[in-house]
Amino acid sequence: MKAALRKEGGFFCWGLCCNPRVALSLYRPVIIGSLEFEICNVTRCDMGIRRFLLSLAILAWLCSSAFSAEQGEKPLKVCLVSGSLEYKSNESLAGFQKYLEQHYNVACTRAFIEGEREDHLPGLENLDDCDVMLLFTRRLQLSGDELERIKKYCLSGKPIVGVRTASHAIQTWLELDKEVLGGNYQGHYGNDELPELEITEAGRDHATLKGVEPWKSSGSLYKNTPLAEDVTVLMTGRLPDGRTEPITWTRDYKGGRIFYTALGHTDDFAEESFRRMLASALFWVCRREPNQTASAIEQGSK
Repeated sequence: MKAALRKEGGFFCWGLCCNPRVALSLYRPVIIGSLEFEICNVTRCDMGIRRFLLSLAILAWLCSSAFSAEQGEKPLKVCLVSGSLEYKSNESLAGFQKYLEQHYNVACTRAFIEGEREDHLPGLENLDDCDVMLLFTRRLQLSGDELERIKKYCLSGKPIVGVRTASHAIQTWLELDKEVLGGNYQGHYGNDELPELEITEAGRDHATLKGVEPWKSSGSLYKNTPLAEDVTVLMTGRLPDGRTEPITWTRDYKGGRIFYTALGHTDDFAEESFRRMLASALFWVCRREPNQTASAIEQGSK
């Protein structure tokens, strides 16, 4: 839903006529939950008017949230599957869980690796009743019931968000990459060759990249070409010499949505754009609109 503040005949309007003394030419978007507003630039608008308009925007969001609550909207149940020792995924995902639960209507469960044991992943039973799995493991040597539980989830067409080493998440089931994610992991370029992130034409209007700006990632560029024919590439990584690889994409698999990004270096989790992208992806693969918490709304309005 989008409400626009606009100038009409020298008047500043938002459903009603406000101060005729205010003449505006610059606006900036303010995203509140699933609502988007355009608030005038502070330097060009009377602060009293701006506060009034922002209050109206928050009121609209509260009404929308109340409607959602009446409809019985439940928290998005996310199972965080962690086992990438090289990238300290337990630490990164623990921090990301805190971010998710503070900013969105989300409830997380965990399947985290213990110590350095790569043949055991406790907590996978949480996959049985989650809405979406976020997968961030690396070459785990799973077998038996644990491997079968992962396979059952992935092969059933359920929503998946894969992060970086998810392309080689399980050494005993490397087919996951091509068969489910639509990838083609073949190693990576040098650690001293950091890519410039670029959003593709398809990515510019994609829900998972709303409010996302490219940043300088500290992770090496993965070699992923060629991808499956049915993927949609949202972001690419380009090296200084021009070599380019797909770095973020989506896919439909057995009726379910897949989102994968080769980003996910430890430093990426400190980037607001990366966290926002992952959060949006979790809701997108579940065909839901991201619902921010009241505290996140208040913080974003300051």
